[in-house]
Amino acid sequence: MFELLLILIIVGLLFRSRDKRKKSRSIDAELHKMIEDVRESEITATEIRQFLLDIINDNKQYVEKFSDVRLRQASEMMERIGPGAFYWMTDIAATLAAGYAARINGIETNVDEAVGESATPEAIVRVVVQI
Repeated sequence: MFELLLILIIVGLLFRSRDKRKKSRSIDAELHKMIEDVRESEITATEIRQFLLDIINDNKQYVEKFSDVRLRQASEMMERIGPGAFYWMTDIAATLAAGYAARINGIETNVDEAVGESATPEAIVRVVVQI
């Protein structure tokens, strides 16, 4: 009788430790997923910011607008990132337009503080598209 009770206690402890390991593994998996999502967002933000900086550089160099190179680059981004890329770029354009309107109306913005007197398009993009 005593042996049976001892065996039941041992089996119960084994099952209990397995459940804890499973819970620990699922929490680890969730944490890894969250970290991976953050990394993907950073990569996406960096890629979008670089695309905007490439367009600014093209404009400075008088490169043809809507060149095959930039259209291919945009297409590849859309395939990888999806509609989020288009939305994000549109949101950036809206933010820049709102900042420009505020500037015309004499209202200072956080961009004014960040770039100071010597604002360049690249500096503004780096402030607006923060990673």
